[in-house]
Amino acid sequence: MIRGRIAALALVPMLTLPALAVVEQGNPFEPEILKFEEEDAKNPPQKGGIVFVGSSSIRMWNSVAEDFPHLRIINRGFGGSQVSDSVHYADRIVTKYEPKMVVFFAGTNDLASGKQPATVLADYRAFVEKVRAKVPDVPIVYIAVTPAPSRWNNLENVKLTNTMIRGFSAAGKNLKFVDVYPRMLSESGGPRPELFLEDQLHMKRAGYDIWIEALKPFLPKQ
Repeated sequence: MIRGRIAALALVPMLTLPALAVVEQGNPFEPEILKFEEEDAKNPPQKGGIVFVGSSSIRMWNSVAEDFPHLRIINRGFGGSQVSDSVHYADRIVTKYEPKMVVFFAGTNDLASGKQPATVLADYRAFVEKVRAKVPDVPIVYIAVTPAPSRWNNLENVKLTNTMIRGFSAAGKNLKFVDVYPRMLSESGGPRPELFLEDQLHMKRAGYDIWIEALKPFLPKQ
């Protein structure tokens, strides 16, 4: 009887691991993460760079390394992601590089999916905690949720999310909030469509130029 129970317990990992693998394979972002890992295997990034991570506005920032040529930039943005997705993948796309700084942008997809600002803040707090569990006190810079015209109907939640994360960052050690939001508004207080692509969500070069100037004071000199 005892031997039978031991044998049954021995089967638990065999039964559990495939189930977990199926769940992970079902994650829509897994192919992108695997691609990052394949790139790392071929050309491992040096430790101590600056990791840019988050949703599609990071992923589509193809020139980020050229925009900050004096820094070693690792772009690990993956399109459509929410803050919680960066929490989930933090060890695979952030902490393993032992970065000297992390630049983070996400939140627009969260709010568009119906999440409340308090949830976005809680997820960002979880991201900070997970990253710092492996890289203690690493500076983390949060880029404000942008006033995209296509998400203008969710304006109040965007503003509240930015306010909450600004407060969280101000109270924390080595946490910074880069407020690009007002720079992306017109004189009348509305969004500036010329900063965005036809989808009125993702940015043109003019939008990234605003980000570059806003980020410069927060990034290392070398």
